[in-house]
Amino acid sequence: MDSSSPRSRSVRQGTPREKRDPLEQTGADVVAADYGDAAQLARACDGAACVVSALAGLRDVIVDAQSSLLDAAVATGVPRFIPSDFAIDFYKLPNGYNRNLDWRREFAARLEQAPIAATSVLNGMFADLLRGQAPFILSPIRRVVYWRDADQPMDFTTVEDTAAYTAAAALDAATPRFLRIAGDVASARELSGVASEVKGKRFRLLRAGDLARLEKIIRFTQRVAPGTDDVYPPWQGMQYMHNMFDGRAKLEPLDNDRYPGLRWTSVREVLSG
Repeated sequence: MDSSSPRSRSVRQGTPREKRDPLEQTGADVVAADYGDAAQLARACDGAACVVSALAGLRDVIVDAQSSLLDAAVATGVPRFIPSDFAIDFYKLPNGYNRNLDWRREFAARLEQAPIAATSVLNGMFADLLRGQAPFILSPIRRVVYWRDADQPMDFTTVEDTAAYTAAAALDAATPRFLRIAGDVASARELSGVASEVKGKRFRLLRAGDLARLEKIIRFTQRVAPGTDDVYPPWQGMQYMHNMFDGRAKLEPLDNDRYPGLRWTSVREVLSG
């Protein structure tokens, strides 16, 4: 959570020093708050021009803890709230397609009813994951996986670029309800070309099947490895991949130019890093 001023950061009680120290080294005032203690949260939010939520977790975090933070912001008269949405445009998707995004939509319903201005920053997929965590580019076998359509455009933005844009939005008192950004837009076919150039070896496309097949794999994985207590079980990544190749969650229009001083990191730069 970021609150109080552009130089203030609030963290949960028990946050390790190795996570607090880098924040303090930037000159930020770090305030520890227990999300079960309304008074502590209110003190952390008091005087803020905008509260930025960077919470990540299961429903008890995304819905319950974030609602406590929202209540504290409202109680102390904070004029603006930026929720921890940072994703594809899940507002275009029906419930049941992505567990983690369903929770964000559930919180959004509460946010819409709160007497506070809100802005969601939507950034597609974190481009940093293309280095290996997300099953798009399979470097050991030099393949780029796709489902249904190799030419479906997808949005990728690095964590750092998303953070810089969100900071600018937090200082902007005239933001709309939604801001959509993409450091780069690329299809699986384009990813294969970039990977081939960067790595100096040809990366071929690998069609894994249609989206109906992916849905069956997701349901099977949920049965054999439910991982209900994991924030990112294997099938959660599959759901996100399904959402991206489905096309409905594509970010349109993009608001990259709203803050012209920002520089965007391309997929090529990410894969070169």
